[in-house]
Amino acid sequence: MSLDRARLRDLGVPIGTIETGRRNAITDVPGVRVGHVTLNARTGYPDSVCTGVTAILPHGGDLFQQKLCAASHLINGFGKTAGLVQLDELGELESPILLTNTFGVGAALEGGVRYLIARDERVGDTLPTPNVIVGECNDGYLNAQRDLPVRPHHVIAAIENASDGPVPEGAVGAGTGMRCCGWKGGIGTASRHVPRSDYTVGVLVLSNFGGPEDLTVLGVPVGRHLRPDDFLPQDGSIILVVATDLPWDALALRRLAARTAFGLARIGSVASHGSGDIAIAFSTAESARPAYADGGRLATDAFHAVAEATEEAILNSLFQAQTTIGREGRVVLALPIEETIALLQPEPAPKGDA
Repeated sequence: MSLDRARLRDLGVPIGTIETGRRNAITDVPGVRVGHVTLNARTGYPDSVCTGVTAILPHGGDLFQQKLCAASHLINGFGKTAGLVQLDELGELESPILLTNTFGVGAALEGGVRYLIARDERVGDTLPTPNVIVGECNDGYLNAQRDLPVRPHHVIAAIENASDGPVPEGAVGAGTGMRCCGWKGGIGTASRHVPRSDYTVGVLVLSNFGGPEDLTVLGVPVGRHLRPDDFLPQDGSIILVVATDLPWDALALRRLAARTAFGLARIGSVASHGSGDIAIAFSTAESARPAYADGGRLATDAFHAVAEATEEAILNSLFQAQTTIGREGRVVLALPIEETIALLQPEPAPKGDA
């Protein structure tokens, strides 16, 4: 039987033990929206273009005026982000979070600024300048990023088409040209209800890290058995965005962001030298309250939830991505689902003596 691209959970294989949100996506956190713009041959661009933009909006209001608590955590710093210095200094998010390729950071920054100043003529004049957050991964194997195909208007379009519904995954938006553990990667998302509470954590990843031998699925080192036919080693990167309605301040959110590293490690990453592994967490709550009034029980449950959601988001980026052809006819294969599922099955117990 041939299996279409599907999430691992939809194939009957659960990930972790904590209950997911309704969509099992970052948009399960109330108010959060996600939009993509995909640039490739299917959307009318030359074969050399294989990239895009993904925008995460924390709420539907005035982002610059209705700032949210936020923080980032650096797992490994081989990356070219924008806006994280001020984000961590002030603990505030005041823009969409934009994801794209390495050479698209400047265009994404400009697009984010143009979007915000178009909504309020006072921004950058009688009001302060906005701090736009941009994260990137390098899609240069499939995408002619030296041609700078991502432009500010693509960023504005991704913001404007953002939705609070199901999130397309795999080779879409910023994930169009990304690779993960030797296979096609890209966008993935998942969510968890924080146990013993009414709160939710959601994670969205841009996966572009690791080699085939690293890939681990639910504790099984499947990458040692599945190898792409033509793989060029890479260090790669991953951007991890965490949304929650926990009413936490920036310090507690930084701790939450740090726990994405545990979900990332479950997939086999060791945060290699050339990998830009960066997590950003924000809360949609209107105000922060003490995070550890219960002695830390809620925090521990949230840390468990975000690690699980991170692990599943990365797996979703792999299982949803399709084989992709990019510049110069280069091909990155999709993770073979049937073979992977077969490797996850327990080996039969040896028969007893007759």
